[in-house]
Formats: sequence, C-alpha cells, structure tokens
Amino acid sequence: MTLQTTLMPALFVGHGSPMNAIEETSYAAAWRDAAASIPRPAAILCISAHWETEGTFVTAMERPKTIHDFYGFPDELYRVQYPAPGSPELAGRVRELVGTTAVRPDDGYSWGLDHGAWSVLRRMYPAADIPVVQLSLDRTQHPRFHYDLGAELGTLRREGVLIVGSGNIVHNLRLLQWDASRPYPWADEFDRQAAELILAEEHDRLVAYPALGEAARLAIPTNEHYLPLLYTLAVRQPGEPVSFFAEGLPLSSISMRSVRIG
Repeated sequence: MTLQTTLMPALFVGHGSPMNAIEETSYAAAWRDAAASIPRPAAILCISAHWETEGTFVTAMERPKTIHDFYGFPDELYRVQYPAPGSPELAGRVRELVGTTAVRPDDGYSWGLDHGAWSVLRRMYPAADIPVVQLSLDRTQHPRFHYDLGAELGTLRREGVLIVGSGNIVHNLRLLQWDASRPYPWADEFDRQAAELILAEEHDRLVAYPALGEAARLAIPTNEHYLPLLYTLAVRQPGEPVSFFAEGLPLSSISMRSVRIG
C-alpha cells in the first residue's frame, strides 16, 4: 500500500441498535457527517463487537457477505444488503504488520460483514464501494492484548486505511429499559468518566477498566462491545486531537458516544 504524509483519522462508533441502519436517527446523521468530514479512505478495517473468535482472524475474501446477526427486528432490516468488496490485499497487510502467525485469514466465507460493521458503514458510505475488511476479537485474550494489537495497526493510517472500532462504551442489555426517560446514574457516570480519560489520553486506565469501580462493572458486564474502543485509542499519536461526534444514553444502559482520532 502507498504511504501518505498525512494520517487518516480513526473512529470508534457507538453503534447501538441495528435499527440505526434504516431509521433516520440523530446517530445515523452523525455517522454520515463524520464520513463527510474526513478524506475518502482507500479501504476500511473494522473491529466489530460482533465477531468474537478463539484466536484472531481477518476477513480475506473478495466478496464478504452481509450477516444479519440479530433477532426479532422488522423484515425490512433483514433485507438490507451491504455489498462492499473485500480486500485480500489489506488482509495480507494486517497479517504482515502483526505477524502472519498471530492473525489467521478467514477466506472461506465463514464470516463477512456483521451488523456492527454494515449498520454503521451503510450510513457513512452508502454506495458500498470502499473495500472493507473485518478483524475479529479474540475472546481468550485480556484487554491489554487488544490494545497492543491495535497499536501495531497504526501504520495503516498512513496507507489511506480508515480504522473503525464499532461497539458501545456502556453496553448492559440485561438492564436495558425500553420506556426509559433517562439513563441509569452509573451509566452516565461511566460514560462521562470514559470521555474524560479519553480526552486526557489516559489509555492505561481505560485498558484496566475493572479498576475504575462499580460503574465500570455495570457498564461493561462483558467486554466485547468495549474492546473495539481500545483498538481505536491505540492508534492515536501523542497529542493528536480527539473529539466526540455522537453521544447519548438511550434505553438507560447503552452509550452512543463516538470518538474521532485526528
């Protein structure tokens, strides 16, 4: 891939409900605006909360399928397709950067683009004409592993690749309230605390999130939606600007906070 003198921004998107893919919400609008505000990427590397594996894999097929990995939603949502091309070249580059024995290629169509990827990307790049590769989350590894792996991918930002983490900083479905008018105090507390630590570049504390207290425990009962944030933060250069392009706490226990690096 071609080296550039400027860094492509990196994003973490709080994706929330899959319905954001088809409903005209403030979050969908924010994702669209975020894409419009950055250079057009040559390719996208997405780390989604919804692809957990034992070991780390990267999609390497030329035509990844659209995966509807959710239940109980309207038929309209299941009809959505996001036919973006894959990029065996980018998959190979990812493996080169982190060591080919550390990341295995998924070129047999066992995966594709799950809703953590396509529900966001169809808002950002509706033409589906930018190659997309997904990197899986190794569920057997600790948060520091994921942060360090993310840091190894930072070079891609100089090669025109947009790195997108997709999850939620606060994600507790067990305590979700459909008719809620306000977030739980602990959800608001952790969302604000995480935002402060992100702005202060205190990544070590965000990696060691269990030490942040009870609010963190309730906000992250399982960490698959939190880990993609660490990949995005890991590619931030010292002193590089950081901002939030969406935020909110719908359903009491989901944070839609979205982060732009660069």
